[in-house]
Amino acid sequence: MRCCRIFFSLLLVFTSLSIISATAAERYQQMVITQHGGPEVLRWVSKKGLPQPGPGEVRLKVLRASASFTDIMVRKGSYQGIDAELPYPPGYDLVGMVDALGDGVSGLELGQRVADLTVWGAYSEYVTRPAAGVVAVPDAISSEQAVVLILSYVTAYQMLYRVAEVKPEQRVLIHGASGAVGTALAQLGRMSGLEMWGTASTAKQDYVRALGVQPIDYKTEDFVKRINADTDGKGVDLVLDAIGPDNFMRSYSVLAEDGLLLEYGLYNASLRGDQLDVLLDVAQWQWQELMWRWFPEQERRTTFYSIGDLRTEQPEWFKQDLAALFELSLEGSVEPHIHDVMHLEHAAAAHRAIENGDVRGKIVLHVSD
Repeated sequence: MRCCRIFFSLLLVFTSLSIISATAAERYQQMVITQHGGPEVLRWVSKKGLPQPGPGEVRLKVLRASASFTDIMVRKGSYQGIDAELPYPPGYDLVGMVDALGDGVSGLELGQRVADLTVWGAYSEYVTRPAAGVVAVPDAISSEQAVVLILSYVTAYQMLYRVAEVKPEQRVLIHGASGAVGTALAQLGRMSGLEMWGTASTAKQDYVRALGVQPIDYKTEDFVKRINADTDGKGVDLVLDAIGPDNFMRSYSVLAEDGLLLEYGLYNASLRGDQLDVLLDVAQWQWQELMWRWFPEQERRTTFYSIGDLRTEQPEWFKQDLAALFELSLEGSVEPHIHDVMHLEHAAAAHRAIENGDVRGKIVLHVSD
């Protein structure tokens, strides 16, 4: 009888522990935006019930995300096209492990590591994503390296090869050359045999120079005068500029006769975080584009690049280009520069570092093991 009591007592304990364990497993953590504003609006919250994948979807256990300037725009409410209601997690890209398969999903396996461009939602331990959009991550690439390649390097790769179609020995000016996209542009440009100049702050001149880029200190130098002097007034074939309309005008002036100004952001207005400023910059940029088309200076061209728009138009390009970057990373042709790895709980500190201009390369957020 005593043995029976002990047995049933132990059974009760194990059953209780199993229930507690199952309940704990059904909870997960997110870093969410509670309202638009500064880093203080980010909150660490616990969610009940794991998200369930629908038909054609997969559930991912997120391993790594990245902190990008675009995430800051989303947090401030200055990024257009977000279809989520507050509160929601930001996070433009992720590397995760396939945790559950929805109906009709084939070609993916449980436990497989994949990468995806989420635009928002990556600051979460679990997410659901369309299975057709994820890209397998090779075993030999770490999750930290892989996540750096998604937004920053695909952006750089597509601007150089899909849009500008660069050729060896062309002259290129990269604004913000020490940032995440700037670093990617520099590494790919060096691989392609481009002659490069890049603007950066005083403290980052050596970093830019080590990337194979001739640094221009935007705090003490006029890049227009410097480019004209270095090229004997001939200008550059390509300018990559995400600063804003005033800078676009000056960048346009240093183009060669058949050069291309490739704009891909509105950094200054987005940094201020005022939606009116962003709208005014958009209006000014659109007016500039209209004037350049009506009254072109020789054969100079301009275009605006958006990774999200191009992915919508050409979804296979994103998958092809990220897979190509994984191969380039395995070969050692590109080396993702990781500024720091921080736990997702410290996303606010990562955002502050980016806004303060303290980052060289990319900050990776550790979400789960």
